[in-house]
Amino acid sequence: MKVVTLVADGVAPFEFGVLCEVFGLDRSADGGPSFEHRVVTERPGVVATNQGFGITVPDGLEAAADADVVCVPALGSYGADGTLSPAVRDLLVAAEARGAWLISVCSGAFVLADAGILEGRRATTHWMYAERLQREHPGTTVDPDVLFVEDRKVITSAGTAAGIDACLHFVRRVAGAAAANVVARRMVVPAHRVAGQSQFIETPLPKEADASLTPLTDWMLAHLGEEQTVEALAARAHMSQRTFARRFKAELGTTPAAWLTRQRLLRAQHLLEVTGLGLDAVAGQAGFGSAAVLRHHFTRVLGTTPRAYRATFRGADAADTADTADAA
Repeated sequence: MKVVTLVADGVAPFEFGVLCEVFGLDRSADGGPSFEHRVVTERPGVVATNQGFGITVPDGLEAAADADVVCVPALGSYGADGTLSPAVRDLLVAAEARGAWLISVCSGAFVLADAGILEGRRATTHWMYAERLQREHPGTTVDPDVLFVEDRKVITSAGTAAGIDACLHFVRRVAGAAAANVVARRMVVPAHRVAGQSQFIETPLPKEADASLTPLTDWMLAHLGEEQTVEALAARAHMSQRTFARRFKAELGTTPAAWLTRQRLLRAQHLLEVTGLGLDAVAGQAGFGSAAVLRHHFTRVLGTTPRAYRATFRGADAADTADTADAA
């Protein structure tokens, strides 16, 4: 799969580096993905970053003509007058038309929006720029409270570290959860943060170390196959249900139920990729109870079925074998 990252003067080094880190390193030896990654710019040569140093980019926009994925980091400018050049607009429009993926990090969403890519789509950007994006592009539904949004092969992400989440989400979509986990481990970052998690968590760090919910969430992950009610979790955390729900949302940016469902889906994805267990067994180990409940959550959240997911990442024969195990 060919991935290109588009840069221009004023590019933000961190956001650019995230894209290079995820897509520019061959991790196939560790069971991870390998992408053909190219960096392109409208005028090849030295491109100035917004931190006072330059990067040398030898490839022009023509190198992106057959890209499967086009990525846009945060850019300080993308034309002589700060507007989108016809050449860059044509590149992005052509990429969308041929079915390529488009990924933006932080204010890179403005580049996609100015090219008309976000018209009629949901999107996000850094919370500082969300109001402006909505004002300048009223045909786009801007959600300022999420880490990233996927809408019809276009992924937009919030500021800085949210770009990592968006890229890992993409890797998970095209290469599977196990491959995304390899990338996350190498980058020493969480393998998954829920897309709908708030950009700004009210209490990023607890005031006291022993007040953190980390021991509880570690327990939840170790017991995904068991029933976990809010009442029981609150009791384990020695809090009232109301206090527990508020603290969980403040510390993790989402509700206990949503967090637990997503962790169970990730466990199910892993089991579907690396084992031949039937769907009922996968559902049981992941905590969904039955194959029917597993299918419901797969379809609602991932837009596919467990069988189709397994066939994608292990092959149709593996899916057929699992079906036989269920029938038995």
